[in-house]
Amino acid sequence: MDFYERAAGARLHVAYFRPGGVAYNIAGKLVEDIYDFSLYFYDRVDEIEDLLTNSRLWKDRLNNIGLVLDYQSLDYGFSGVMLRSVGLGWDLRLVERYDAYNFFQFSVPVGNLGDSFDRFLIRLEEMRESLNIMEQSSTLLIYLTNIGEDSFILDDYKFASPPKSVMKRSMEALIHHFKLFTEGFYVEGGVSYAVVEAPKGEFGSYLTSKGSNRPHRCRIRSPGFLHLQGLDFMSGGLFFSWCRNNYRHSGFSIWWNWSLIIIYAFVSSWLVVWYRSS
Repeated sequence: MDFYERAAGARLHVAYFRPGGVAYNIAGKLVEDIYDFSLYFYDRVDEIEDLLTNSRLWKDRLNNIGLVLDYQSLDYGFSGVMLRSVGLGWDLRLVERYDAYNFFQFSVPVGNLGDSFDRFLIRLEEMRESLNIMEQSSTLLIYLTNIGEDSFILDDYKFASPPKSVMKRSMEALIHHFKLFTEGFYVEGGVSYAVVEAPKGEFGSYLTSKGSNRPHRCRIRSPGFLHLQGLDFMSGGLFFSWCRNNYRHSGFSIWWNWSLIIIYAFVSSWLVVWYRSS
């Protein structure tokens, strides 16, 4: 989060990513700090693994908990760690090689048991692979900076806002800036679906356009909602407190942890009131 704040200017709800690039370039010192962190944090991951992997309490809490079979993961539309824990090595970063992933060399860890402990081991290996990608990307950014390649957004002012230095000298750039921030830009009619490999799984965005400057329909495919469907069969015969292992190791956020409890308490209270009144 510190690196994110230094790059984007805020820890949450930033406006850093823009059509055609990003709002501004990152500082060279930040890239060097990210590179140093990618080398330093390997030891911390090893410490986490040494502390938890062979712990009897940790293994008893995760072994054979939240079991998922390969056909269940496909039927329910699972992705990410939930899909790779059953032996299916599907990762969009390797399958489609979007963005700059074709420049990086990394592997995708795959399990075969499909329980929470298997997913824990996969996430440990994914942390190491993420550090590997950070190291390679930082090296690439340092190289591009040294050769003078520092572009970070399109120079087509019909889609990207021109810098202030250009607007002060060009009336055409000022007009483009005014039209962008009052109307936006018009998109041809049609349907678009883009998906990325997020930490929890495949995160997709579906957009429908009718040729105007506003989307006709927007649908967000969050992997956590699809994983939530499997909470029923994954938690069968378990205590309620053990369900937390399932939806945390399945990729559900902490927000779901509290929201499920609140919803459960609200529905239970409502059923009690309805039963007594009837």
